[in-house]
Amino acid sequence: MARYRGPKNRIARKFGANIFGKMRNPMLHKQHPPGMHGAKRKKKSDYGAQLDERQKLKAVYGMISQKQLVNAYRKAVEKTGHTPTLFIEQLECRLDNVVYRLRLAQTIFAAQQLVSHGHVLVNGKKVDRRSFLVKPGMTVSIKEASKKMKPILTSQETLNREVPEYLSLDGDKFSGKLLSSPQLDQIPLPLPINIPLVCEFISHTS
Repeated sequence: MARYRGPKNRIARKFGANIFGKMRNPMLHKQHPPGMHGAKRKKKSDYGAQLDERQKLKAVYGMISQKQLVNAYRKAVEKTGHTPTLFIEQLECRLDNVVYRLRLAQTIFAAQQLVSHGHVLVNGKKVDRRSFLVKPGMTVSIKEASKKMKPILTSQETLNREVPEYLSLDGDKFSGKLLSSPQLDQIPLPLPINIPLVCEFISHTS
């Protein structure tokens, strides 16, 4: 799976939030949107607003691809229930995101790398697919040989992010469990995102 290597700080400044959870907040010194002297914000069309919401959602989950976003939406539609909640549940329960939420990585991109390089176990078995869907009751952990890696130790020691209530963390064992399916109002998004608007956009364009 391709790794995103684009301009992360520019995206963070565009939306006015430390959207990727970086230790060095890109908003501290450059709070204006990208462009000469901070480009003036113009009123968005309905289509432009939908694009922005989609871009924010993709960014929060590590610049996932449009294909991954559409697949998550289609799986949500196939289920019975509130589609926007089921949609973001698909994204929130991705293995790379669960690793990030459990503070086993400093950023979502670091979490993606840990998974891809085979450092993460699910119920004791190695899983190196970032989009793997973690289900309630599953335990996510760092394999024994990787627990002394500096990025993992630093993440556990320095991060003060709260672990969401649908997850439990055992920091001493570098592991955690998904207790229940996350609800929309429980998910600690770094900025407001209109999830129903993203669903509407995908339904009309895919």
